[in-house]
Amino acid sequence: QVQLVESGGRLVQAGGSLRLSCAASGRTFSVYSMSWFRQAPGKDRAFVAGMTWSGGGTNYADSVKGRFTISKDIAKNTLYLQMDSLKPEDTAIYYCNANGLEGSWGQGTQVTVSS
Repeated sequence: QVQLVESGGRLVQAGGSLRLSCAASGRTFSVYSMSWFRQAPGKDRAFVAGMTWSGGGTNYADSVKGRFTISKDIAKNTLYLQMDSLKPEDTAIYYCNANGLEGSWGQGTQVTVSS
């Protein structure tokens, strides 16, 4: 089992920046990929960004390309999501994921972008 804990979500102004963190614990040696998803009020869960845990390789949803950057710190077992040029449409609960949809999930952190 891998436990994931997100942090960093808060209220920010449109155009502002925010960095989310996801700390992994437990069977972290079994993690091969990590991703960020988000769910806006009344909407389905949507993929935001993902990367392989070991080695390189990143991918992003079209809606966040050029604004969000996913990164990792293997020594700290931590995944990050740097969010710049935030828009009100980015408002959502952001979830950390390990090993795909059938893998492990965090409880989420709320990001609210004011207009």
